[in-house]
Amino acid sequence: MKIEKVEVYQVRLPLKSPFITSYGRLDEKAFDLFILTDELGNQGFGELVPFEQPDYVEETLATARLIINEHLLPLVAEQTINHPREVATIFAQVKGNWMAKAALETALWDLYAKREGKSLKEFFNEVRPQIPVGISLGIQTDLTLLLAQVQAAVAQGYQRVKIKIQPGYDLEPVAVIRQQFPQLPLMVDANSAYSLADLDHLQRLDAFHLTMIEQPFAAADFLNHAYLQQKMQTRICLDENIRSVADCQLAVALGSCRSINLKIPRVGGISAALEILKYCQSHDLLVWLGGMFESGVGRALNLQFASQAAFTFPGDLSASERYYYQDVITEPFQLENGQIKVPTGLGIGVSLDQEALEKYGTYHCFKKISPSADE
Repeated sequence: MKIEKVEVYQVRLPLKSPFITSYGRLDEKAFDLFILTDELGNQGFGELVPFEQPDYVEETLATARLIINEHLLPLVAEQTINHPREVATIFAQVKGNWMAKAALETALWDLYAKREGKSLKEFFNEVRPQIPVGISLGIQTDLTLLLAQVQAAVAQGYQRVKIKIQPGYDLEPVAVIRQQFPQLPLMVDANSAYSLADLDHLQRLDAFHLTMIEQPFAAADFLNHAYLQQKMQTRICLDENIRSVADCQLAVALGSCRSINLKIPRVGGISAALEILKYCQSHDLLVWLGGMFESGVGRALNLQFASQAAFTFPGDLSASERYYYQDVITEPFQLENGQIKVPTGLGIGVSLDQEALEKYGTYHCFKKISPSADE
């Protein structure tokens, strides 16, 4: 593959309702949609997903744009790429910046699959035609409204519910939900809102038989997570901590968790995600796929990746209408009996909705690769 042209839509999709976590409030999701065109005219789509504030991880949308334009695209322009597995080596001289790398790496996987005349999922193991999915609910201090949201999710067929928590908003909402839904697979996500000083308080969550507690402590904290896991019956899940297989190895060595929330952008793309999935399988770590409020492009990729039989726990892969009034793909994903069909077309299997892109996005050629490429 030789990349002849790189185009980008800088998009802002308004959320149907605000999503609140311990980090703050999200009213719209800003992201970039990359379109890479090769010398044969094939196009690959990739989504750049970091948030605008450096509160989830260090990367932001602005810093990722800079890294892509100034460092990653020049590396791609200099290469003839035989297989997308080569991209990690090509990008190795740029340290970190996993989400920036993932935006281009996943686009190249999509492009490669289309060149091969295959669906991307054909490159994965033991894929399923449809997969069970879960839902993530933001902080809702009105517990009546929270319970109504959970009831609606269960009625729609979601097979697992996750709620965001923070100090002062944890035991009570969990108790309300558990009383109404004693058998519901329920988990909580703290987004690093607690510290070891909260140990006694967190231990009280054991009484509610949660499937797991996600990321209670800081993103670089493996040691205190290990101590917490020793003191709790509930499974601890790491999210922000995990950027590589090495992070998984550290977590296993210390006993920091019993589960991994794997997000393809956070680890640098598909190749790294496949390595982490293999490692988790061989070390008895429950692994499931998380999301970053992706549009239909990133959601299609996530669904195809999560269709692998290794994923036994429903991921955060809700229907397109869960967050957005209008998606940027022509056939948004729908929930059917608690499952979503995995796209089957070439590459990631979706087509772009040009009207939506023009409505919510701003187009420009992010970088001119060859003299024949249009501005």
